[in-house]
Amino acid sequence: MIRTVKRAFRYRFHPTDAQATELARTFGCVRKVYNLALTARTEAWTLRQERIGYNATSAMLTAWKKTDELAFLNDVSSVPLQQTLRHLQTAFTNFFANRARYPSFKNKKRSRRSAEYTASAFRYRHGRLTLAKMAEPLNIVWSRPLPAGASPSTVTVSQDTAGRWFVSLLCDDVIPQKPASGAVGVDVGLDHLLTLSTGEKVDNPRHERNNRVTLARAQKRLARKETGSSNEAKARIRVARIHARVADRRRDHLHKLTTRLVRENQTIVIEDLTVRNLLKNHKLARAISDAGWRQFRDMLDYKTDWYGRNLIIVDRWFPSSKLCSACGALADMLPLDMRRWTCRCGTVHDRDVNAARNLLAAGLAVSACGAGVRPRRESSRTGQPASKQETPRATEGLPAHRGG
Repeated sequence: MIRTVKRAFRYRFHPTDAQATELARTFGCVRKVYNLALTARTEAWTLRQERIGYNATSAMLTAWKKTDELAFLNDVSSVPLQQTLRHLQTAFTNFFANRARYPSFKNKKRSRRSAEYTASAFRYRHGRLTLAKMAEPLNIVWSRPLPAGASPSTVTVSQDTAGRWFVSLLCDDVIPQKPASGAVGVDVGLDHLLTLSTGEKVDNPRHERNNRVTLARAQKRLARKETGSSNEAKARIRVARIHARVADRRRDHLHKLTTRLVRENQTIVIEDLTVRNLLKNHKLARAISDAGWRQFRDMLDYKTDWYGRNLIIVDRWFPSSKLCSACGALADMLPLDMRRWTCRCGTVHDRDVNAARNLLAAGLAVSACGAGVRPRRESSRTGQPASKQETPRATEGLPAHRGG
């Protein structure tokens, strides 16, 4: 059994001077059009209580190109300009659906430099990609091959703060659906990045902490440079390269972990952590950001969907650490510095392993009968907690799960 999905393949490339100039001009025009359209839509609603959509802003773009002030928009491909209007429409759709904040203006220094090309604005032949308004193909470093017979539907070109150029090709890819027969509970942490219900612990590599001294020195050199000088620009790139190296290593490590979990297990149970709120704790914010919990969750989301796995999210208020996985008793107090504790039934628990086992039991209860996993909360179906709705055969051999 196979499944076809849309998958982006990202590569580095090295543009010529002419290509770099053309792409920089395109990035600037994309940013200008986005800000103009955002201003027009904001003013229309503020002054006239009028909602305007993509079609109206597309007509405005045509009018802007005919003015002397914005005639430079004709010098770049029109496709990235139309695509940025579609992206703005998506941002407003998410805002009105309460999925995101109100769209903000793009800034030359802080916003991502990117441009998206659809099939009408690029040519891909025999491994050579040529963008609109360019005479030569991009010099791409093909670190891995595209799927056999793949034809990109969308190409996104971007430049990061470290000055590196990337091209992302969106293609149809075939994902083989290999069977798996395991179930695992995963508890994330800081001392250990992951703790599995099997008792296995994955060390936290702490990429940012290992580069903290090098980063501090680079930032100190940057602070000493004269504002606006070429030396300041060079020092800023050195700082950005350190951040990029840390992010690349973290992403690579998380990709390997999530791919392994998805390939080995049919069901994966994790806790629904609100990372945004956890980052408000200034004592732990840096360590939590370095661990990449949000990125780990996002990777599991789409990889379990690709491979046909079950990802179960347990309620964040479920007391996974304080609940005894042997007898189901709930501990009264369990401070963060207590990594091992003894239940009144005599079982000695490792805090993280116990949490992972409780997450697995709660997730299997949800999978079996569809109940919630908060303590003392009854199911809407039968008025009984999940552990009591299951038949004895369904829970045989699993840790006890009670509501305290």
